[in-house]
Amino acid sequence: MKQLLNRQFLAFLVTGGSAAAVNFFSRILYNQWLSFSASIGLAYLTGMITAFVLARMFVFTESQQPIHHSAVFFILVNLVAAVQTWIISIGLASYILPAMGVESFKHEIAHAFGVAVPVFTSYIGHKRWSFR
Repeated sequence: MKQLLNRQFLAFLVTGGSAAAVNFFSRILYNQWLSFSASIGLAYLTGMITAFVLARMFVFTESQQPIHHSAVFFILVNLVAAVQTWIISIGLASYILPAMGVESFKHEIAHAFGVAVPVFTSYIGHKRWSFR
């Protein structure tokens, strides 16, 4: 556990939190013109680009991997995280929250949980593959 709570992981949380905020708020913006499902996908892409730039600049600064290799692995790790985000967001918004009687802000609640879940799997994937 101590290994996980180091400076690098804390920087990952801050930069990832910033990218998650971009993801979350851009979904609300995109949802003005697109479906909830499509908005999640486009918002995830927007957040992923933000996360790559911030992670490369502030978290994994000692990476010796060429940027194009980092980008390929970053995309692969984030595809797994995107699937997690989409399944959790849609599952909560379409099934779990309505079954609990939650209708107000169900998309926002569902998406917030969907964005938060892949934090740990993404950190490990980026540390081992994207920015080694």
